Amino acid sequence: MSRSAFLVIDMLNDFFLEEPLSSRRSGLVSAINDVVRIFRQNGQPIIWVRQEFKPDLSDAFLAMRKEDTRITIAGTEGAQILPELDVERADCVIVKHRYSAFFRTTLDDVLSTMKPDVLVVGGVNTHACVRATVIDAYQRDYEIAVASECTASYDDEHHEITRRYLDKKIARFLSNAEIHEMVGADTRGQDAIRRGRATTGRSTPDR
Repeated sequence: MSRSAFLVIDMLNDFFLEEPLSSRRSGLVSAINDVVRIFRQNGQPIIWVRQEFKPDLSDAFLAMRKEDTRITIAGTEGAQILPELDVERADCVIVKHRYSAFFRTTLDDVLSTMKPDVLVVGGVNTHACVRATVIDAYQRDYEIAVASECTASYDDEHHEITRRYLDKKIARFLSNAEIHEMVGADTRGQDAIRRGRATTGRSTPDR
């Protein structure tokens, strides 16, 4: 049986305070919880990733330090995962300090232990942290599915640009129904992703 892991990125209170994400909160939460449920039912792991910075911004990225931007600060509610999401105590939670969930975190070690055949990715923002993480996963030779109903951005234009860039070359964008079928269908899930890529080939993406 193939093994998948569901990687949920930055579904944090601070990112849902303003439009357009605030109005999409309920739908995203419902879609993510739906995927979480099918993963749990099939004994597949869920990994929650959240961004967090020290109050003095000493571990924040350059633009934040220059502009004194304070978001997802350690010890605040803003840095916490949305309470409506189905997070369990036994779930893996990884804290990151840059866009990619792989950058100076334990994610490589976690995935090395889990050994997923397919990495399913959802969360926000599509054009930033989701994209950076998906590309880093691609560089590590993971088969990647982006959960289309579980992914969004505050910038609709760049959400669509990122989707066009990633889809069929680096990853496949799958609906929740397709993810349900993939997770519960033994090795057919990984084969489906590969067949989807075959229409364009898994070419090296333009930089």
